[in-house]
Amino acid sequence: MHVGRIMKTDLVTVPPETSLLEAREILMEKKIAHLLVVDRNEKLLGVVSDRNLKESWASNATTLSVHELNYILEKLTVGMIMVKTILTVSPDTTIERAAHILQENRISALPVLEKEELVGIITTNDVLGIILQAIGINKESSRFSVLVKDRVGVMAEITKILKDHEINIRSLFTWPEREYAGVYQLVMRVNARDGEKAINTLTDHGYKVLTEYIKDLSPFLPGA
Repeated sequence: MHVGRIMKTDLVTVPPETSLLEAREILMEKKIAHLLVVDRNEKLLGVVSDRNLKESWASNATTLSVHELNYILEKLTVGMIMVKTILTVSPDTTIERAAHILQENRISALPVLEKEELVGIITTNDVLGIILQAIGINKESSRFSVLVKDRVGVMAEITKILKDHEINIRSLFTWPEREYAGVYQLVMRVNARDGEKAINTLTDHGYKVLTEYIKDLSPFLPGA
């Protein structure tokens, strides 16, 4: 899946002259966490987050009265505090690539540009939501995993076993076990009613199925 499929296109933008008080009101009213700062031609200039605003309030709050603080916040503008070095992505960026950029740079949003035109925004919540949907966690299902060696055909073998027993796999993904080189955890979700049947079927075919957290995985390693 690509960013263009899930990005928000109903954008909330403000000019750099917008006061911090007004920016705060917009964030609260729209129930969003980021404002895109644009010029008169709708060209992206920067991004202001609710965190940026809170940091600006906090820097003055300890020494000023409420009246004085509000006065200063009316004079301060988003153009003064916005993040100007902006990481962006295009609509054809993959979701996993966007997730990597967000995590690697410890940011929570990415404006989306298409030929330098601002067309959307994607946030960590958007990415997390689609990932959770992809692994089927929002559906009634049974989850289990099997430790397998990284070799050609192992996934096909396991899925064929379940197919032959008329068990439908709702989602399937893998991740490497850091402590054991060449070993991956193959995580599956099936219909809740088929959970016990799937586990018993794989067990009967010689696979050691994990259904809960196990600290010591050595007894469940392939070939153990």
